[in-house]
Amino acid sequence: MGKKHDDKPLAQNKKASHDYFIEETYEAGIVLTGTEIKSVRNGKANINDAFATVRNGEMFIHNMHISPFEQGNRHNPTDPTRARKLLLHKQQITKLLGQSKQEGYAIVPLKIYTRNGYAKLLVGLGKGKKQYDKRESAAKKDAQRDIQRALREKQKVAR
Repeated sequence: MGKKHDDKPLAQNKKASHDYFIEETYEAGIVLTGTEIKSVRNGKANINDAFATVRNGEMFIHNMHISPFEQGNRHNPTDPTRARKLLLHKQQITKLLGQSKQEGYAIVPLKIYTRNGYAKLLVGLGKGKKQYDKRESAAKKDAQRDIQRALREKQKVAR
């Protein structure tokens, strides 16, 4: 019996790559209560405005919205944006904390997925982009898109 790997993103922070240069990524477990895991599996999670902090040697994610499960019971949490604890090794937390203290760095949640039945959060150490960096990234993306479009047109003509 092999292990089940389904790393399909259930929620993704698409603005993260636009606003930050992601330098390192870490996989963290999320402490969920009650029926939150069912909502996450149904794709009812949102991490667009979320951010991570370190308190007392433990990492927490704030502003991650998990909608209450429709068929929930009394163990259904009432606050959908409460702070949730992230499970990382102590060395990883201290490394992230030290690097995020530098000017312009932040701990950014990137995506939520399940692995072996457990909800995982991919967090990254991001260095904030300046406005001109964002314009440069958009220009590169547009140029790449134009190149791909031209190649597709050329292949259609060749047939």
